[in-house]
Amino acid sequence: MDKLTHIDEHCRPAMVDVSGKAICHRTAKAEGRISLCGETVKLVAENRIAKGGVLMTAEIAGVQAAKRTAELIPLCHPLAITKIAVRAELEETSVCVKSEVICVGQTGIEMEALTAVSIALLTIYDMCKAVDKSMVISGIRLVEKNKKGVPDGGA
Repeated sequence: MDKLTHIDEHCRPAMVDVSGKAICHRTAKAEGRISLCGETVKLVAENRIAKGGVLMTAEIAGVQAAKRTAELIPLCHPLAITKIAVRAELEETSVCVKSEVICVGQTGIEMEALTAVSIALLTIYDMCKAVDKSMVISGIRLVEKNKKGVPDGGA
């Protein structure tokens, strides 16, 4: 790669011009985990965390975060998102958070999927920090990224 895409001719940060790119149906999936001690898993499962329903709150936070990604990450394009799904699933010693974000546009949606997972995990951390000092967030990653052409007349 000869040129950095987010640096202009004066070595200043610049948002990439995507106006010449084709409009495509774009999907991204991400995931991550937060480890919890056994007592915390039990409290979450029994909905006894003082701040409220941990899993549902984390899912809502992830959806909200995906919608605000362009405000959080410099040079990230605002996108017309058509779907956001965030699922937080309690496991034996952790919570696994998965996201799927879809848009029709000229640039990828992976930052939104990763942001959804990251903020959902941070929400779990915030809600459980009073009872669990050993939590570790890990494994945040892009699982899948796809794009398909949109027929003429589609948007």
